[in-house]
Amino acid sequence: MKRYFYLLALCFCMMMSLSGQEEIVVTQGEKPQPIRFTGQEAAFVSGNNDFALKFFKTVNDEDESGESFIYSPMGITFVLCMVNAAAEGATQQELEQVLGFNGADKQAVNEYCKTLIEKLPQVDKPVQLQIANAVFLNDKYKLKKQYQEDIIQYYNALAEPADFTSKKTADRINDWCNDKTEGMIPEIIKSIDSSMVTYLLNAIFFKAEWLYDFDEALTKERDFKTADGKIKLPMMFHSSNSFKYIHDTIFAAIDLPYENGLWSMTVMLPDEGKTTDDVINYLAENGLDFFRKSRKCEAFLYLPRFETKSSTKNLIGTLRKLGLNRIFENTAKIPNLCDKNLYVDFMLQKARVEVNEKGTKAAAVTVVGLHETTSARVQPKTVEFRADRPFVYVIREASSGVILFVGKFTGK
Repeated sequence: MKRYFYLLALCFCMMMSLSGQEEIVVTQGEKPQPIRFTGQEAAFVSGNNDFALKFFKTVNDEDESGESFIYSPMGITFVLCMVNAAAEGATQQELEQVLGFNGADKQAVNEYCKTLIEKLPQVDKPVQLQIANAVFLNDKYKLKKQYQEDIIQYYNALAEPADFTSKKTADRINDWCNDKTEGMIPEIIKSIDSSMVTYLLNAIFFKAEWLYDFDEALTKERDFKTADGKIKLPMMFHSSNSFKYIHDTIFAAIDLPYENGLWSMTVMLPDEGKTTDDVINYLAENGLDFFRKSRKCEAFLYLPRFETKSSTKNLIGTLRKLGLNRIFENTAKIPNLCDKNLYVDFMLQKARVEVNEKGTKAAAVTVVGLHETTSARVQPKTVEFRADRPFVYVIREASSGVILFVGKFTGK
């Protein structure tokens, strides 16, 4: 019966809409500035989104806790592209292949990153988006001139020498993270490894209000079904506006726009009998193209108010499963950062998201540590969308298609 209801609802939505493209809703203030990509840049977005969703599947497969998580594949992309800027040969080729930049030259990848860093924060001015990069170099070494010029020109990166024997350096790095994420990620490392040559960092901070906010007076404690039974969560409710919606064979999906409509959170709710694993596996295989067939519908929308924090335990192991190996080995070719050849010895990301009646705030910091390769190492008209059980979500930008965050909420 429930399946019959969804099919009727979807048919009704399709009759009510002439187009799958949602118009950009412009509120008072500055107009949105959609990104216009070249053909190669559009191919980079598609390839890198493939990486993002395969990464999503891999971390989900690794997770046995059943807890909620959030990651920023874009943060990983930026920090690895800064590694790529110093890499050569097969190491560079493997990096670009895994990240989805197949067959590209280093210059094109750098230019693409520069475009994202400069233009994504300008797409919708009411949305706060900060993208920051940094290179903290052990003061025993010196950055090569070309690499320093490249990371400043293309990544707008801070390049700073530091005493890796001093605790103040860890404090300095953590202060940078705290500042660039508006306090959401106050610490990324506990201490400095004095044998490390450099730490490369990316920080992303995102804050946006819903285009159609939830009325706090309608938020009530309601049942949420977890794998272990029902719990009570503050469930927000919305019934006053239309949203892009689609019901597929595995899940129903609804798009919740922010501000002027270019940024959005797409929430994917598994059908009864399906799981978040089924949804994530589908995304890894098929991407987000299914949403092009969505239609605008009035919705009775229930969504939990929630906060999630994540910290990776072994990001290197995760990326190895995606085919990235050379940069983590003593045979890596990363000779263009300083006067030593390097390999990636350490990689970590911390991320956090807060979702409430007014909107969403999210942040992530990704850090990579590099060692010398000479060092030994061991290695309807209306639909009801009731998100009252575990669901999957992505935060993305419409004009470029770029995925900024991916997450799963389980109630834990």
